[in-house]
Amino acid sequence: MFKSLSTVGFYTLLSRILGFVRDMVFAQVFGAGAATDAFFVAFKIPNFLRRLFAEGAFSVAFVPVLTEYRERRDFAALKHFVDHVAGTLGLVLLGVVGVGILGAPAVIALFAPGFVGEGAQFPLAVEMLRLTFPYILFISLVAFAGGIMNAHGRFAVPAFTPVLLNLSLIACALWLAPRLDRPIVALAWGVLLAGVLQFLLQLPWLARLKLLPSFRPAPRDEGVRRILRLMLPALFGISVTQLNLLIDTLIASFLAAGSISWLYYSDRLMEFPVGILGVALGTVVLPKLSRQHAGASPRAFSATLDWALRVVVLLAAPAALGLLLLAGPLIATLFQSGVFGVDDVRRATQSLIAYTAGLFGFVAIKVLAPGFYARQDTRTPVRIAVIAMLVNMVMNLVLVWPLRHAGLALATSLSALVNAALLLRALRAQDAYRPSAGWAALGARVAAALLVMGAVLWGGGGTLDEWLGMARSARVVWLAWLIPVAAAAYFVTLFLLGVRKRDFVRA
Repeated sequence: MFKSLSTVGFYTLLSRILGFVRDMVFAQVFGAGAATDAFFVAFKIPNFLRRLFAEGAFSVAFVPVLTEYRERRDFAALKHFVDHVAGTLGLVLLGVVGVGILGAPAVIALFAPGFVGEGAQFPLAVEMLRLTFPYILFISLVAFAGGIMNAHGRFAVPAFTPVLLNLSLIACALWLAPRLDRPIVALAWGVLLAGVLQFLLQLPWLARLKLLPSFRPAPRDEGVRRILRLMLPALFGISVTQLNLLIDTLIASFLAAGSISWLYYSDRLMEFPVGILGVALGTVVLPKLSRQHAGASPRAFSATLDWALRVVVLLAAPAALGLLLLAGPLIATLFQSGVFGVDDVRRATQSLIAYTAGLFGFVAIKVLAPGFYARQDTRTPVRIAVIAMLVNMVMNLVLVWPLRHAGLALATSLSALVNAALLLRALRAQDAYRPSAGWAALGARVAAALLVMGAVLWGGGGTLDEWLGMARSARVVWLAWLIPVAAAAYFVTLFLLGVRKRDFVRA
């Protein structure tokens, strides 16, 4: 399984690096202001639906049922199932996209009410949402194709696909934007183009598996009905983090101009380790857990969860510490420009620090939630998600007044930690997960390695004012040696304390 994790992690890393390049281009070309806020809302809404339907509820409902068909039925039944799911999903998505395009003004007013009455910002956001909304159709079909390939152990193409989104947005920002009267609209066209390209990429690989679908709607099909039953509660349960981020956007639309952009750029940095580690782990773990559940192997099921959680501890902890201590330098190096000034850097740094408090929770959820969905239990995560949502709402109201946009980020982090803790407790209570021996020793070793790593970063990191006074090239050089040295200090300390490769690869 470590090989599959490495494959997904590598392509996710490539996508995230290009994502940083994309965001640097955004910051350099468009800065942070009313127009960029309008785009980020127009992109966040279909992106939220993508995570809700595609990577969220649909995937966690589709993959376990697909795995069961593959393990227990013949190929003809599997092909019929794929055809019926594709047709039903496509039909529903066409309806959703149609409603979204026609009702774009109402959607923007719902998710960003602070834009209403703000001159050109509201109609600009509406125009861009009508361009970006079809993305949900294409990317959900991409997730459908990715679920088929992942269930067959083919992880590379689904993991590579997000690269096309970043390439499309970079190209449109640099080539198309200067040719438009309103340059920011080029990014909306880039989102639409990316959806088409990502969908087309999947088709040859599905054909190789002889599972290129014939779109035949069949909502009464046994397998389709099971997916729908699993999806309904999962729509809320798997996507609580995205709902929290959307609530942040809604409240931030009432704050100072640029607040949504500051949250966006800090969230992008936080999503880097979440994507590389959390998404990669969740992608690899769900099919394996589904096979172990279908094969009635509870001991192997628990061992897989235990391995994944150990990887989370070993890798998410240093990522959180690194982001915490290098928040300002990273924001300044990646995004500061003539239109993304010193104040923007400081404000985005505040929200990034707040997000790092919940990074461990964000990653752990990606591992813990599949422990329920692989067993086709979507009700338990929903109950937990309701509690986490309530925590987020209450903390938003408490923290937004003293901390402004950073308070919204901190509320989301606290909600994620609550969500992860309750998921873990529920898995233990259901006896689905039994921790293996050695957790206390592992925790002590990780804590010691974090102290060494923190000392390196604290001693070599300097102050934010020092970073702001440097040229970009000097910042890049500084980070280029500081980050590898700190990472080496962490992993060498772990090695000296007895942590070996088998702790990462033994599942």
